Amino acid sequence: MTADSHQVASLEALLPLDHSARCQRFRWSLVREALQGLPGGGLNIAVEAVDRHVRDGRGERVALRWLARDGRVVDYRYRELQSLSDRFAHLLRELGVGAGERVFSLLGRVPELHIAALGTLKNASVFCPLFSAFGPEPIATRLRLGEGRVLVTTSTLYRRKVAGLRSSLPGLRHVLLIDDEDIENTRGFHELLAAAPNTPPEIHTAADTMALLHFTSGTTGTPKAAVHVHEAVLAHLASARLALDLRPDDVFWCTADPGWVTGISYGLIAPLTVGAVNLLDEGEFQVDRWYGILQNQRVNVWYTAPTAIRMLIRAGDTVVDNYDLGALRFLASVGEPLNAEAVVWGERVLGRPFHDTWWQSETGAIMIANLPGLPVQPGSMGLPLPGIEVRVVRRGENGELVACVPGEEGELALKNDWPSRFRGYLNSPERYRKTLVGDYYLSGDLVRQDEAGYVWFVGRTDDVIKSAGHLIGPFEVESILMEHPSVAEAGVIGKPDPVVMEIVKAFVTLRSGYRASQDLQRELLGFARQRLGPAVAPRELAFVEDLPKTRSGKILRRVLKARELGLPLGDLSVLETYAGGANQGDGIGPETGNKT
Repeated sequence: MTADSHQVASLEALLPLDHSARCQRFRWSLVREALQGLPGGGLNIAVEAVDRHVRDGRGERVALRWLARDGRVVDYRYRELQSLSDRFAHLLRELGVGAGERVFSLLGRVPELHIAALGTLKNASVFCPLFSAFGPEPIATRLRLGEGRVLVTTSTLYRRKVAGLRSSLPGLRHVLLIDDEDIENTRGFHELLAAAPNTPPEIHTAADTMALLHFTSGTTGTPKAAVHVHEAVLAHLASARLALDLRPDDVFWCTADPGWVTGISYGLIAPLTVGAVNLLDEGEFQVDRWYGILQNQRVNVWYTAPTAIRMLIRAGDTVVDNYDLGALRFLASVGEPLNAEAVVWGERVLGRPFHDTWWQSETGAIMIANLPGLPVQPGSMGLPLPGIEVRVVRRGENGELVACVPGEEGELALKNDWPSRFRGYLNSPERYRKTLVGDYYLSGDLVRQDEAGYVWFVGRTDDVIKSAGHLIGPFEVESILMEHPSVAEAGVIGKPDPVVMEIVKAFVTLRSGYRASQDLQRELLGFARQRLGPAVAPRELAFVEDLPKTRSGKILRRVLKARELGLPLGDLSVLETYAGGANQGDGIGPETGNKT
């Protein structure tokens, strides 16, 4: 460590510096100094997010403000969250759930998710959120892959999505219902919580103890469970301060669903670790509701998705005239590239530009952002945060990484040394090894970097579909479609959409004896929606006579996408004989298939 860095007492001392000086003086050890830690050098996310503030005399501050769907506003203070999470840790121990075992949630934006997550971390167990809009199959797949021992959910979600598959989940020992309804093979969350000891549990976790599992989708095979450790809290704290300008006592609103990594990293851990008031809105998107929350809750920092921003833009510029948004200081977006027009719209209509941020489930925290105090480059992902080393690379003749010159397109690579980096895919070491070359993690995103260091998104190196900020693996969708008796083969692509970035479109070939029709099309779309849920299922479906495949039988999704968009087909030398996707039946195909 340099002499200069020794002169910096804590993370806060870096904040008055300009970006260049911050990057020069930044050390992760400075962030660690701002945290409490555990006796003997341990570290625990929940202790840093809640207990640390109570110890420092801030226990009566509001930690979580829940905006219920029915209009109620319920505050949870840091001291209350500490007590409730302590109880949940004891509850898990009484159920026989030990260190390293996985606790899943299938919940919307409700306080019980926060209590369960924090208590799980205090118990040295591993917390894994599930998206409540998933259908039964994605839920069961992730519970099996993650070896879920406990599921916290509602009676409605349990009946609709889990109960019918419970027999296929022998490892799922306990289901806790937050509405305490009496259903066979379940128990009441609040009943058990009230009976648990209200005393601080012994907490034994190290910086490298597994803490979180976040599922992410790939182009082939099952979803991947990215493993994160307690040390990730360093990056949550640093990025909240440096990228989001989040300060103690700010009112912070992250609109992300807690089933995704953003909803945990920045909808729970980061704001609590900073000491802010964390808003949790149970309701769904409505223009007037959202503007009303920004006004009535006096939101200072707002972190939302480009999809939501585009929906606000569609509502018109004059709607905001009915609201006082004077408390807003900083606006940021996450989940997919933010188009330049949205940045300009924010400046013109809201009085502040949106600051785009880039990160992934694998990175665990924000890596690149249009940073506070620096010019926003509309359309750019921004600059690397202090402590994050990025390169834009291409492969050399021998597979080595070669640095691209400014302006040249290449894959975004990050030096694999930041605290919130994932430490592997659960039980999939080979998939993890493929993401690393030497000391660098390869993100799968194609970008270019300009002379000033700003990074610009170009596209993906694979077929993963980005829809409303969520990654959808085409293989998972194709596999479900092929379970329908009429489907012989299926290929799935992302089709550009002006609001959600991409929608899922499926192309299917039919088995002998079946004929393409609008009724069958509707049946297949409904079948996929029932099994996969609305977040993952195709929005469009077309029948084709055959699918473009390599000679080894791999479906070439890029050819399907090029045909759909009228783009050049590219190199077809690896293609087997392909009829070009002529439509079957009643002319229901890529050009005429109905949307649902």
